Amino acid sequence: MSPMPSSPYADDLRLAHVLADAVDQLTESRFKAQDLTVDTKPDLTEVTDADRDAEQLVRAQLSRARSRDQVIGEEFGSTGHSPRQWVIDPIDGTSNFVRGVPVWATLIGLIEDGEVVVGLVSAPALSRRWWAGKGSGAWTGSRLSSATQMHVSEVSEIASASLSYSSLHGWAEHDRLPQMLNLMQRFWRTRAYGDFWSYMLLAEGAVDVATEPELNLHDMVALAPIVTEAGGRFTSLDGEDGPFGGNAVASNGLLHEEVLAALAPRER
Repeated sequence: MSPMPSSPYADDLRLAHVLADAVDQLTESRFKAQDLTVDTKPDLTEVTDADRDAEQLVRAQLSRARSRDQVIGEEFGSTGHSPRQWVIDPIDGTSNFVRGVPVWATLIGLIEDGEVVVGLVSAPALSRRWWAGKGSGAWTGSRLSSATQMHVSEVSEIASASLSYSSLHGWAEHDRLPQMLNLMQRFWRTRAYGDFWSYMLLAEGAVDVATEPELNLHDMVALAPIVTEAGGRFTSLDGEDGPFGGNAVASNGLLHEEVLAALAPRER
């Protein structure tokens, strides 16, 4: 176990762990619950009472601990105005949560002056948590005091690499399905681990590329610093660094430009 370096965001990271501890208790108690209520949002995605309750819990704690900060959440929008913005996805992988698949997580990220500086992903049904603070590396473990530092892989050829994705539907909707299918056939291995987990496996060095054609800010903010602090790259499909482009390509860095080129829109 390596000692975790200190960070100017150490207090924010500790707070993110406290928030995640509270949310984990709530979400785990509702996972596989017989009386779980499931509604459909206007965009036809699912939302549960656990999503709403989890976000309200985080908002209540942030209103006490960081009353000046802005909060942006999936279920209840944006409150406050500040150069410091907490971005919350109470349950990433709601469809999994609803069906009893244990691959879901709470995502907590912090943006300061337009840059993501803290990210935490907590997946209690997998008994896993991952986090990063700007300049202090990416870590995984059950808690802060028993953490292992993560590093991306050193695979440098697509033919030897592993790709993780979520589904193919979005690629078709964005007219890039042929590019995605062609790219997939070039990889040694492809698996749809899906959602947050693709990116955490990337940060651990277990897969080499993860990509999705359409994502919201709350889907990505917590993921980006974990990938980059592990030594990887996190960009949009257009190559814009960070979680602000509406989609994601994450890699160990060595394969990044080749993947971006392969997924580029075809000239008409």
